[in-house]
Amino acid sequence: MTTTADTAASVAGPGDPPTVSGKDAGRIARAAFVGTALEWYDYFLFGTAAALVFNRLYFTTLDPTAATLAALATFGVGFAARPIGAILFGYIGDRVGRKPALLITIVMIGLATGTIGLLPDFGSIGLAAPVMLAVLRLVQGLAVGGEWGGAMTLAVEHAPIQKRGRFAALVQVGSPVGTLMSAGAFALVLLLPSEEFDAWGWRLPFLAAFPLLIIAVIIRLKVEESPIFKELVKLEERAKIPAVDVFKLAWGRLLVAIAAAFLGVGGFYMMTTFVISYGTGTLNLDRGLMVNATLVAAVVQIGVVLLMGRIAERFGPGRVTVWGGVATAVGAFPIFWLINTGNAAAVIFAVTLGIALISTAYAVSGALLTELFPPHLRYSGVALGYNIAGALSGFLPFLALWLLGITGGAFWPAAVILAGVALITAVGGHYGARLRVQDKAIVE
Repeated sequence: MTTTADTAASVAGPGDPPTVSGKDAGRIARAAFVGTALEWYDYFLFGTAAALVFNRLYFTTLDPTAATLAALATFGVGFAARPIGAILFGYIGDRVGRKPALLITIVMIGLATGTIGLLPDFGSIGLAAPVMLAVLRLVQGLAVGGEWGGAMTLAVEHAPIQKRGRFAALVQVGSPVGTLMSAGAFALVLLLPSEEFDAWGWRLPFLAAFPLLIIAVIIRLKVEESPIFKELVKLEERAKIPAVDVFKLAWGRLLVAIAAAFLGVGGFYMMTTFVISYGTGTLNLDRGLMVNATLVAAVVQIGVVLLMGRIAERFGPGRVTVWGGVATAVGAFPIFWLINTGNAAAVIFAVTLGIALISTAYAVSGALLTELFPPHLRYSGVALGYNIAGALSGFLPFLALWLLGITGGAFWPAAVILAGVALITAVGGHYGARLRVQDKAIVE
């Protein structure tokens, strides 16, 4: 898995000492977390709406199953755009600066999300409605393609080496907080009568993106540029086309990054977007129950992420990734069996357990990925690894739903998909741990 070029890349080392204090590092990480939470709120809204709204209001000429498949395919389009966003914003982040890239991403996703709330449905403008929905999802995907890698890189590059696990985990908390915000917003509007929810209620969470965008921009403007990037500028060590160098010089590390990040992205959407669709569409469970299950899981996820960030500082993010991958693979079938019972308590417990297991690996993926790439390729390498995994993951809910139809509603295909993704991540964590040890030896 390690190439000569990979080893050469590691000499540049991810162990560059930052020039800020631990207090300043915490402040930067918290700022990155807040901006990331707002951005994930925007992005997660689409997943929930795809399962609850878009299948009925934007694909109304299709039968219910086909409409849901079309809505989830549109959801997956955003993931397909994410590697392109990783290349684009990786270039900006590694050439111009981490901060400018993060300002652009937050503006793009905020405007795209708010515009979805203003978009007429199929009954008003016909085929143009789902087409415009797909375009706005593409814009979201491009922006998120640069967001996570940039926020993680900025936080880690400000952090003392021995505390990178906790600060990287703090950025990861932005995901469950974004889930809480988006699921909470939908839980509130679901209290409306069905007619009002379909007419205008579902739009309110999307329209909230406009004022949240103002908050996010203010926060991002106050974030300081990475001291490591400033040093790269001073030494004139920036790559001309970072993404090309990642594929050419560090392709082995990129494969490890993709594998290590796969569960955190793909598993999460299997346990949220697919499970919501499966619960409401196949098991005929209450929509409120499914959304509330994700709320409970998100609260637990915050604690798991923060705990695993600390544990990774002692045992290494690669080893923790292996634990998370193996545990999720073992738990996949029991989790979906519990959901399939249709019992409300069992469903909430299963979704919470699934998210907690997935979060073991997800919590440390930022720390692991940033250690795989040298500073001059870090933004691009981290963004590409995470978002290629995202592109592969985005269509998993679609695939699981399609297999559901073929097997007559059996839950085992979804469990197989989750277990397979988990084992791939376990392998990525294993190789990531080996590469990290090599880097440590070279640096010392």
